[in-house]
Amino acid sequence: MSEVAPKKTPLYDEHVRLGAKIVAFAGWLMPVQYNSIIEEHQTVRNNVGIFDISHMGQLIAEGAGASEFLNTMLTNNIDKLDIGTGQYTFLLNERGGIIDDLIVYRIGAEKFLLVVNAAGTEEDFAWLQKHKVGHASGLPRNRASETLALLNRSAEFGGVAIQGPRIGELFHALFGKDVEIPLRNHIADFSFDGTAVSVARTGYTGEDGIEVFFRATDAVKFWNAALEKGKPFGTKPCGLGARDTLRLEMCYPLNGSDLSPERNPIEAGLGFFVDLNKSNFMGRDALLKTKENGLREKLVSFRMKEKGPPPRPHYAVFQNGELIGQVTSGTISPSLNWGIGMAYVSSAHAKIGADIDIEIRGQKFPATIEKKPLYKK
Repeated sequence: MSEVAPKKTPLYDEHVRLGAKIVAFAGWLMPVQYNSIIEEHQTVRNNVGIFDISHMGQLIAEGAGASEFLNTMLTNNIDKLDIGTGQYTFLLNERGGIIDDLIVYRIGAEKFLLVVNAAGTEEDFAWLQKHKVGHASGLPRNRASETLALLNRSAEFGGVAIQGPRIGELFHALFGKDVEIPLRNHIADFSFDGTAVSVARTGYTGEDGIEVFFRATDAVKFWNAALEKGKPFGTKPCGLGARDTLRLEMCYPLNGSDLSPERNPIEAGLGFFVDLNKSNFMGRDALLKTKENGLREKLVSFRMKEKGPPPRPHYAVFQNGELIGQVTSGTISPSLNWGIGMAYVSSAHAKIGADIDIEIRGQKFPATIEKKPLYKK
């Protein structure tokens, strides 16, 4: 059986033209860096950087019963969303394990945009489709016959994340000085060079920023306009390498590393995005048992105490010679100039300020469990 060739985003040729180093990621060919990961990281922390996020999935749920259905499938409470607002949430399996983490935006009274991780797009869509059938069969015939539709529009749409403290200046350069930028976690449609784009005030870097979604055919036009109009504000293209160091400094989890179907949101320290007051949603019973029985392990953040090789996923974590867990994400922080990471460790040892050791290539290096986020302005 032949392997499936990686996909290319609508911006792939632009990345190549700009000299990006291309890697395979989540089934896509993506830029990992253009010049230097550290330089791109600092661009986002100090000015503004632009990332291609066209590989991420875009799903639409709309029609009668869409909000009711999503509330049975997602952990956060859809009823708290006004039109034009979004929230971070989880798609869980029956055991409470994380299939995916995502942002859902209410873009109409009964119309929602779900921005999901690239690697999980097809699985997420299939999972929702499977349970939509069961949901519709339990509705009165007139409700079920109205369109509760699920649409995977990922192939037709692209997106960019524009992140950094000078985002306001670039936004006005792109859309007009009198146009108001959306509020945090809000989404709105804007006109750009004769076409409509959706702009959300969201991001994955810890900096202010926006994520812009557009038809794939408009991707190159918008990308180049953002880079050109962003020159006075120090705007540069950024790759997956900087995206990873930026999110890790903020202790934002990466699905497939820090989150998985074997872990639930409470163990990951993300219970804030779970509304257990909702009477029914996928995985709720398992999460209630976790709350009742207590956590076996917790996802903690740590910082190395000495200069040395970077911590990496799957490295063992020790305390006083006892194996207590495993690293899930690790890097050298460009902002802090120290090795940092996240790890699942047994709850009894998951205390802020506790000393631990990370085993790197057979040698133990001292570290400390720290309060999240690791990077603070």
